[in-house]
Amino acid sequence: MQPRNMSMSGVVDLAAVKAAQEAKAKAEQARAQAARQGGGPGAVSPADLVIDVSENTFERDVLQRSTEVPVVIDFWAEWCEPCKQLSPVLERLAVEYNGRFVLAKIDVDANQMLMQQFGIQGIPAVFAVVAGQALPLFQGAAGEAQIRQTLDQLVTVAEQRFGLTGLTVDPDAEPGGGAEAAPSRPAGPYDALLEAAVQALDSGDLAGAVQAYKNVLSEDPGNEEAKLGLAQAELLRRVQGLDPQQVRKDAAEKPGDVQAQITAADLDLVGGHVEDAFGRLIETVQRTAGDDRDAVRVRLLELFEVVGAEDPRVIAARRALARALF
Repeated sequence: MQPRNMSMSGVVDLAAVKAAQEAKAKAEQARAQAARQGGGPGAVSPADLVIDVSENTFERDVLQRSTEVPVVIDFWAEWCEPCKQLSPVLERLAVEYNGRFVLAKIDVDANQMLMQQFGIQGIPAVFAVVAGQALPLFQGAAGEAQIRQTLDQLVTVAEQRFGLTGLTVDPDAEPGGGAEAAPSRPAGPYDALLEAAVQALDSGDLAGAVQAYKNVLSEDPGNEEAKLGLAQAELLRRVQGLDPQQVRKDAAEKPGDVQAQITAADLDLVGGHVEDAFGRLIETVQRTAGDDRDAVRVRLLELFEVVGAEDPRVIAARRALARALF
């Protein structure tokens, strides 16, 4: 397999709504705690910079740890010869980068569910998770120069967008000593309702999740976690049961059909094609008027909620929408 560069812009991981939301919240808590204490997370041993991860430990060792430091994931298998070339390079660089990222090694034969969730078609495949968000890095046995360039870009993104400056490495620290999760926050007034929404999502009860998030917003209209969760749950409910091939066929054959374009944009976003979804709806805004234009505009704003207001793709799309409207 030849090396294939992949976008650093990120993907929308709607299958891990709960984990992503918790990770982002913990990132904010960890930064606030560090600011109060005048420091960052506790020092770790060099041995903690390369870890084996399974489906059972993924949430703790990858999602939660990604609130403190970028976690690079090396998907590998014993039978994969290119993996045997790539993995030692990644392990050496993890130590050399001295806490700016942690390397998580996942054996795909033993953890096929994780392989499926990341949509991996072949190995070696390398991803990163930063504050609960998955970022594809590259696929194939890339050269060291390319790997270094990608890691430098990852570290910059983590610092500038998420404020993650990495871990302090102490050669004398005991292995595992710095792996504790961020301190838990006091229970909030809507935690039970939010947990009910997450449980509904986990069980596939999308209607129940939508209602649970609405229950929170009826009492606390400004609750950001509930707004994000509601936007995601409603999107998942809209695409449930759709035939993707038919939806894309309708959108291609009927460019003037507003509902066909809106439905295709929903599928684009669920599939991680964020810019395609935004571009499709902005183009539809440009060639419509009246109620049709307003319906497209409203759906685009809803998709902005799913991705997040601070995402650079949302910021760019808002500018493009303003130009299309005015």
